[in-house]
Amino acid sequence: MRSATKYLWFNTSRRREYINITADVEDFVRESGIQEGFVLVSAMHITAGVYVNDAESGLIADIDEWLEKLAPYRPDYRHHRTGEDNGDAHLKSLLIHHEVIVPITNGRLDLGPWQQIYYAEFDGQRRKRVILKVIGE
Repeated sequence: MRSATKYLWFNTSRRREYINITADVEDFVRESGIQEGFVLVSAMHITAGVYVNDAESGLIADIDEWLEKLAPYRPDYRHHRTGEDNGDAHLKSLLIHHEVIVPITNGRLDLGPWQQIYYAEFDGQRRKRVILKVIGE
């Protein structure tokens, strides 16, 4: 069994952004030479997430609206007593989750026809990273 690791770095221009990273993950899998295995894609920050879904702009707007409805940006989170202002970002990360594992078959991501991998940023405008870890043969 072989493995490889790569980091993707982000510094978003907005507080909340959804970035399609499928091509970056595909490139990494191809560079790794792994033909059969898995790739872990994991946000390394507690105010970001990674998910798999469609790359349709209306759906992305719906996801953002849904998350804002469930965990709205507001000043009264207990977490803000620590001097932070990102309580909502922590909750949004819990809803999206921080990682996905995608199968690799014949050296390629084995995604469904509309599936794409997204990095979801909920407390942006500063440098953050995602780890890619491929394991297989």
